[in-house]
Amino acid sequence: MIRSNQIEETVAGVLSAGTEGAEDGLYLVNPSRDAIRGLVAVLTETDAPPAVRLFAAEGPLKDLAEDFLVASTVSDLVESGTLSVRTLSEVPTNTLLVSESSVVALVESGQRVAALATTDETFVGETRETYEARWAEAATFGLRTPARSTVMETLSADIGPDAAADFAAVLDALEAARGNGDGLDEVTISLLVAARHSELLYDISKWGEDIGLASKATFSRMKSQLEESGLLDTEKVPIDVGRPRLRLLPGDDIASTDADELVATAQEKLA
Repeated sequence: MIRSNQIEETVAGVLSAGTEGAEDGLYLVNPSRDAIRGLVAVLTETDAPPAVRLFAAEGPLKDLAEDFLVASTVSDLVESGTLSVRTLSEVPTNTLLVSESSVVALVESGQRVAALATTDETFVGETRETYEARWAEAATFGLRTPARSTVMETLSADIGPDAAADFAAVLDALEAARGNGDGLDEVTISLLVAARHSELLYDISKWGEDIGLASKATFSRMKSQLEESGLLDTEKVPIDVGRPRLRLLPGDDIASTDADELVATAQEKLA
């Protein structure tokens, strides 16, 4: 816990110090986008993290939901009971870390982050009561992204462990997974991985729809875009009844590349 003023190099550094030894019910109030990412990293890397209540404005939460890397990890933390997320309607001036024994204001100044702390019992008690009351009335933020663990387990079971390993490697090579020029989104990654393993479009899109990743229509639209860009190809596979299905095949540029090269090539062609 932080009980006196200190300065760290990053927001994550402040949050790591702030959560260490903290009791359950720690509040992170009005976090920036970087603070949310820092909190997620800290909670994921900590063996026995405290239960944290993330109380954030709608903007940063929507931004969080658009990045699969962060959102899927948040879903894991929510499912495990480590993290709760609610929408903050009126925001304080600074980001606050509120525990049973201290209130810490985070002040970011480009190169470093200051943690300004007070342990005054009256002030801490009043602040805690304020946010406990507001938390009780706040709406839970509905994060629709499936948990990372669910994605990996079902991908391995439904498509194959090699495809799941490829998917994980691509995620590890990304800093963000948005699909808007800032990384590749989860549907794009799924299709590229499926193509590298010559899977059927029907199978990968059914898997994605079943776990809530995206609709079959979204997979189909992205398949067309990737095909136009030369990142993948398709061939028709006859079936006993109904229209032939499409097998996904990798484009020459990604057929045998490692994850870093795949990411770089796909981002360049989709830019």
